[in-house]
Amino acid sequence: MQLKHKIVALSILPLLLAVALICALVIVQNQRLGEEQVRLIENAILSSKRAELKNYVAMALSVIAPLQAGGQDDALARRQALEALARIDFGQDGYFFVYDTRGRNLMHPRQAELVGRDLWNLTDPQGLPAVRALIESATHGDGFQRYAWQKPSTGRVTDKLAHVVMLEPWGWMLGTGIYLEDVEQATRQVREEVAGGIRSTMAAIATIALVAVLLVFAGGLALSVREHRLADSKLQSLNRRIVHLQEEERSRVSRELHDGISQLLVSIKFQFELAGHQLEAGQSSGLVTLGTAIERLGGAIGEIRRISHDLRPSLLDTLGLPAAIGQLATEFEQRCGLAVVYRNGLPDARLPDGVAVALFRIVQEALTNIERHAGAGTVLVELEPCVNGVQLRVQDDGIGFDPRTIEQPQEGIGLRNMRERVEHLGGRFSLSSSSGHTGICVILPVPAASAAGTSFTL
Repeated sequence: MQLKHKIVALSILPLLLAVALICALVIVQNQRLGEEQVRLIENAILSSKRAELKNYVAMALSVIAPLQAGGQDDALARRQALEALARIDFGQDGYFFVYDTRGRNLMHPRQAELVGRDLWNLTDPQGLPAVRALIESATHGDGFQRYAWQKPSTGRVTDKLAHVVMLEPWGWMLGTGIYLEDVEQATRQVREEVAGGIRSTMAAIATIALVAVLLVFAGGLALSVREHRLADSKLQSLNRRIVHLQEEERSRVSRELHDGISQLLVSIKFQFELAGHQLEAGQSSGLVTLGTAIERLGGAIGEIRRISHDLRPSLLDTLGLPAAIGQLATEFEQRCGLAVVYRNGLPDARLPDGVAVALFRIVQEALTNIERHAGAGTVLVELEPCVNGVQLRVQDDGIGFDPRTIEQPQEGIGLRNMRERVEHLGGRFSLSSSSGHTGICVILPVPAASAAGTSFTL
């Protein structure tokens, strides 16, 4: 593939990926908002229908209340109550029904064939035992039940919301219901509107993306072959220079930090000390403030010096890993005032450069964490051989922490870096921490060829 084609492809692919992600986000958000709107509409409609059903049932109870309290023959009162309830309706699909507690239908003005039948085991198309669920809701629930039932006006089975109550003296379940086709129609309309909005939005995004892709493609074709060849040549030259200048840049930055910023901070420290002496005859708060500033500047000087050595320690190249870690431990002990116990069990041999650098950086990061967070008094650093590799342990007697915090995005960055460095080299990393003890253990493999011809044996 020619360079200009590669450039065009690299320009178009991120654009297409971004457009695809935007489309997916738009679809998900619109669907989520649509479903929320559907739920709100459905809840609002159902709430109004529940209130309406309660009013209907209350009206039916007021009609039969005089018959229950009239003192006349109980059988006659029941018959009169059923006749009165059968005459009450509110439209072709609005009626009352009565069942006894065993599921036998006592009155159904729209489906006379059901009267007298035992419907205890009757189920709707979804497998719900409708009559049994109604009796359970009237007895132990809130009186509302949703199920599927035949609609008189259309003859089709559709969703229905009923409200039922128990008439304890007679052992009846009295109720009425409202068919929910309007709820289904309203929610279906909302979903159709959401789908239409998504289609129109997708069409607009696709149009914009197509125009952008055509513009990018036209711009790519406008590049000349000479410019592409020149860019390719410069890129190759730059890659070679980056590899060559990397170590030189590190050395330069190290010299600038040590010879420039460090001396400047020392000068400022001396100025603050002089100001502290001058203020000894004044207010003590000024001395406290300046004393704190001096301590912090001293720490900054030490940190800058540490960074200048950390860029590439010379001992790691000249004397090897054990000596470099020993020097690091000594400097840490002098700087922080902590007791550092360093045990080196490695033979006098060269480790592969990648392994040596990784172990040195891990010790650096571990000591930095101890200095900043542990509140420890003693630090143990152990370096020793193990089966087919080398093992490093760093322990302290500080306050400890919860190891699970390193899984959080903004916490434990240094520890995660250690783990990733070890896993990149095919090693094992373990961490343990509690009050009074924190330790890391690193095991890195050492290829057999790396130790050939040396006294390094595992």
